[in-house]
Amino acid sequence: MKLDMNRVVGTHDLALIVLDTLRFDVAAEEMAAGRTPHLAAAIPGGWEKRHSPGTFTYASHVAFFAGFLPTPARPGRHERRFALEFEGSATTGPDTCVLQGATIVEGFAGRGYHTLCVGGTGFFNLQNPLGRELPSLFAEQHWQNKLGVTDPRSFEHQIDVVDESLAKLAPDRRAFTFVNVSALHQPNHFYVQDGPERDTRESHAAALRYVDAHIPKLFDLLGRRGPLFAIICSDHGTAYGEDGYFGHRIAHPVVTTVPYAEIVR
Repeated sequence: MKLDMNRVVGTHDLALIVLDTLRFDVAAEEMAAGRTPHLAAAIPGGWEKRHSPGTFTYASHVAFFAGFLPTPARPGRHERRFALEFEGSATTGPDTCVLQGATIVEGFAGRGYHTLCVGGTGFFNLQNPLGRELPSLFAEQHWQNKLGVTDPRSFEHQIDVVDESLAKLAPDRRAFTFVNVSALHQPNHFYVQDGPERDTRESHAAALRYVDAHIPKLFDLLGRRGPLFAIICSDHGTAYGEDGYFGHRIAHPVVTTVPYAEIVR
C-alpha cells in the first residue's frame, strides 16, 4: 500500500496490535476457510506473509519499537513505515516518518501522541524489572492477571482497558495504542472444548477464532476517535512438533514467518 506516513502521523490515531505467537500458516488457513470472518472483513487483501525480526516476544518488540516491523517475505528493498534517525539506514525513504528519540514510542510522544500500552504476555506484566522495561516506554501502562495468558477471556478484558483509557482522553489528543494480545500464546488448549489439556496447532487456531469474534469491538473503539492507521501483526510463531521442534526462540520457518496487515480508516 502506497502511503506517505508523514501525512498520517499527526492527523491519525495510531495503533499496533500484536497477536502474540500467531503463525502465518494458521492465520492464512483460517481466513481462507472463512473461520475468521471479522479479520477478513477488516483486511480485504488478506494476510501478508512477512519475516519477523525476532523469534520470541522480547526480541521482536525491541525491534518493533525501534521501527523495524516484520519485513515482507520477498526480495527487494522494503521502505519502512516508521524509523528513527539512524545514519546509513537503507530502508528509510520519502514516505517513511522519521521520528526523534530512542524508540518510536518516544517519537510519537514527541509529536503530541498519548502512548498507551495494554500488556498481555510476561514481558509486559509489570511484575518485575524485565516485565516493566518495555511498558515503561509508554505514558500509560496496564497489566493484570486477567489480561495475561492464563485467562481464556483475556482479549475481552484487554479491549475493556482500551475502552476505558481512550474514553478519558481529550477528543483532540491523538493516541498511539499498543496491545499485546496474549490469547494465542501458550496455554491455549482451553479454546478447544473437550480437547486434550495440551496446546496443539488446532488449539492455536481456536484461539485465533476467539480473537476474531471480539476484534470488531477493538477496531470500533480505535476508529471512533477519528482517522486511524493500525498495524495488526504477529511477533513470531511457535512450533507444535514440526521437524521435532516445540515452542519458539528457534529459527524455524513456522516461528520466523508471521502475518501482517495494515488498516486505514
